[in-house]
Amino acid sequence: MLQPGCQPLLSPIRQFLHCATPQAWIEQATHPVHLSTILIDHANCELKAAQTAMWLMRTYAVDHAGSEALLAWLKPYEDYVYRGIGTADFARVRLSKKLIGNSDFELGDELIDKMVLLIKEELHHFQQVLEILAEYNIDYVNLSASRYARGMMQKVRSHEPAKLVDKLICGAYIEARSCERFAALVPFVDKTLGEFYLSLLRSEARHFQDYLSLAEKVSGGNISERVQLFGETEAQLILSPDPQLRFHSGVPDGV
Repeated sequence: MLQPGCQPLLSPIRQFLHCATPQAWIEQATHPVHLSTILIDHANCELKAAQTAMWLMRTYAVDHAGSEALLAWLKPYEDYVYRGIGTADFARVRLSKKLIGNSDFELGDELIDKMVLLIKEELHHFQQVLEILAEYNIDYVNLSASRYARGMMQKVRSHEPAKLVDKLICGAYIEARSCERFAALVPFVDKTLGEFYLSLLRSEARHFQDYLSLAEKVSGGNISERVQLFGETEAQLILSPDPQLRFHSGVPDGV
């Protein structure tokens, strides 16, 4: 059962999303045979969230030196996941310098502050998932990405600042869905996983709010139509049949 204190966090998430996670997905995701798939994909999602935040800063907010520092920060994680280099011990990995906002982007400092915190949290969560994999004697293996993020990004406009607004809205939906799914899984998993998923709710809820707030500020106007479009797109991806089972996949189809 979810703790009563979780409800204030989840209420705006559930109002923002256009649908709840289908029970069919929960049943498949919590089946013991699929534990490794869900945990490995969860780890991948945490790293991808950090990469997305890094891309936003490198594209819009930092100078060359800052960009290089960001690349160096994530390199040990990417080497481990994509190249099989190094170990899963990232205790000494840190951002090497203070990032300075690009004067051409007035929201640069705010973007940096929010995205640096997001990256720190997502990388910490990534490390935690690796530790859980080890606890369950599950080897980390390569796993293909779901259609989810790709399906969302297909709706992103190509001109600025609309492109940035849309990417931030996508980020809000991805974080909101992650939060909603963690909460949905808690009653159906063991104590270790349940406590871990509960521990993620607060940060995921804040990430959702940060992305949405930045989208509104970058736009400087009403973004409700774009929020509606991406909400409908996101719900279609969640509710439609999906041949893959992943953390953000749709209704299992022949899984």
